[in-house]
Parts: sequence; structure tokens; C-alpha cells
Amino acid sequence: MPKRILRGQVTSDSNDKTITVLVERRFTHPVLKKTIRKSKKYRAHDESNKFKNGDIVRIQECSPFSKSKRWEVLTN
Repeated sequence: MPKRILRGQVTSDSNDKTITVLVERRFTHPVLKKTIRKSKKYRAHDESNKFKNGDIVRIQECSPFSKSKRWEVLTN
């Protein structure tokens, strides 16, 4: 099965080798036919600590680095 790749904005880079990425998805409501925005935060592994707040990055699923980290950063 292919690994999922998501695109989002870095919201936190305070932890060592870890960033928090806010991923937003848009979809049409099935009944109201209105576009809805939902967002979710993912913690991703950033080995070189090169991404800062506000950067747009792509993250990919991977094997767990820790209890909450299951994503790694690809090049933006």
C-alpha cells in the first residue's frame, strides 16, 4: 500500500528534530452543499531542524519515531 503524502504549514518547531504541521482539507457537505474546511495537526520528524514556523512542507507516513510521531518531512 502506498504511503500517504500530505501538504501543510509548520505551526511549531520548538522541539528538537520535531515539527508540528497543520494540514487543512476542504470538502463539500453532503446535505448542505457548502464547502467546509477541517484541519488537523500532525507531528513530523525533521532530522536537520531546517524548517521554521510558516513554512509549507510535505510530510509522508513512516514507521513510528515515538509515541506521537508517525510522519517524516519530505523536501518542501
